[in-house]
Amino acid sequence: MTANCNVFVTRELPEKAMDVLHSAPEIGELRVNSHDRVVTREELLDGVKWCDALLSLLTDSIDAEVMDAQPRLKVIANYAVGFNNIDIDAANERKIPVSNTPGVLTETTADLAWTLLMSVARYIVPADHFMRAGKYKGWSPLLYLGQDIFGKTLGIVGLGRIGYAMAKRAQGFDMRVLYSDVDEKAYASEVRAEFVDLDTLLNESDFVTLHPFLDDETNHLMNEERLRMMKSTAYLINASRGPVIDEKALAKALHEGWIAGAGLDVFEREPEMEPDLADMENVVVVPHIASATVETRTKMGLIAADNVLAALRGDRPPTIVNPEIYY
Repeated sequence: MTANCNVFVTRELPEKAMDVLHSAPEIGELRVNSHDRVVTREELLDGVKWCDALLSLLTDSIDAEVMDAQPRLKVIANYAVGFNNIDIDAANERKIPVSNTPGVLTETTADLAWTLLMSVARYIVPADHFMRAGKYKGWSPLLYLGQDIFGKTLGIVGLGRIGYAMAKRAQGFDMRVLYSDVDEKAYASEVRAEFVDLDTLLNESDFVTLHPFLDDETNHLMNEERLRMMKSTAYLINASRGPVIDEKALAKALHEGWIAGAGLDVFEREPEMEPDLADMENVVVVPHIASATVETRTKMGLIAADNVLAALRGDRPPTIVNPEIYY
């Protein structure tokens, strides 16, 4: 075991995870970004120069420059399932293990995606604002008419863990489930999901929920051309990665009525969002909170801490994403 190692955490984590790090004998000194905000580039580089292990967030860009700031860096433990914020090729060249926090966000993220779906379809947010503003004067046949969810068609783009969890939830609403992916999934039959190409999914779905891995192929997957393929009564839900949607095209689609609405947890240029979206009643926007429950964020922190401590002991991090560095 390597003793007296320094660990830099780019933002305060839930209490139980921090307790593990503070009490670990593998760690000589723990430094945590003291600001309740994303760490700046300068702060990130200063922290890495000092540390043996980096516990980063999805909001931190970890590239070759960051890695070269500390040649003895033993691990980059990302507090997220995704790791597109980290240059994996650069990490491989330097034999630095990179880890993530998979498996614990699935149901929580699906819960939030389903919440967005129901909220935008039934005008929950504007109706809430309407009520709080004292505008409600009595029941009306035409007040905030939304769309039914029960019995409709749900299109899932990416039938991985979260997509599958969405399909399970759809069963309770007696929905027809379509999915599009890089290949057909054997387990799709368990949730009565039908494999179709993306064009068919977009043409036939009443709700489209996005759960693909973000790469060059899925960047701006939902562009103007594909948004025009959707029904004018359909809703688009995104709790995956912001750049999957061309946000300017989405704003245009909503403004011109190509689709009925959208529910968004992530954004193309976070923390910013396309300004036009803010004034639209047929959009529900939340600040990247899909995994934001005490239970899930704590589990994520504990997994990240376990990865850090394993690397400091000279062991392979349990949830490593680049095991090829050991061969």
